[in-house]
Amino acid sequence: MNVPFVLFGGPHLIALVSAFVLPVAAAAAIRPRAHRDFDRILRWSFAALMIANWCAWMFLLYEKRWLGPGNELPLNLCDWATVATVATLIYPNQRTYELSYFWALAGTLQGMMTPDVIYDFPDIEFVLFFVFHGGIIAAVLYMTFGLGWRPYPASLPRVIGWSLFYAAIAGFFDWILGANYAFLRAKPPFATIFDFMPDWPWYIPLLVGLGLLSTAVYYAPFFLWDRRRSGSPDRERQSQPVGFT
Repeated sequence: MNVPFVLFGGPHLIALVSAFVLPVAAAAAIRPRAHRDFDRILRWSFAALMIANWCAWMFLLYEKRWLGPGNELPLNLCDWATVATVATLIYPNQRTYELSYFWALAGTLQGMMTPDVIYDFPDIEFVLFFVFHGGIIAAVLYMTFGLGWRPYPASLPRVIGWSLFYAAIAGFFDWILGANYAFLRAKPPFATIFDFMPDWPWYIPLLVGLGLLSTAVYYAPFFLWDRRRSGSPDRERQSQPVGFT
């Protein structure tokens, strides 16, 4: 018997905590900087799992006849975050890493906090949803804490530019399909932070402001660390992270 999903119930809290605790614990236990070959196998396996889970999620939507113009295209921010994360896991590079870092923490985390699921664990929708979203966050944290990868001041305008580009693409397809990617045409029909915002279209400027604020907040630890160490945090790649080519 399916149990209705409970926001911040036991399974939900476990999924949230696991996305943060497991990758940090794995990084501490594995010490990927000292075991490069094992790290590569782990990253590629993680990427394969994320791809398989995304395919399983789309198959689930197809089986339940839930596919439609509003979800059959990879135009949610979490879809783009998945692409950036998988690309970084397979081919380490600064550009996709910084996108996955900010999109995971500023966007995907919100999806995990207020998920669009009907039933609680162990329903397959619950499992796939949280593996999908939690996997993005876990991969980013593993790469950050385990391999020392990080954003730089130069990352901020690039991430903001790509985010605006994503919003433009999502808005264009919303217009021609009558869809609601990125929630640019309407608030989501389930409980989210949008409930505390003004009605459409007035919440869109607020979304932009929150996006900029989130970017600053998630860069702040690195800014403070750089200031403490040298007082000059404005040079990209002061030390080369492990794995970058």
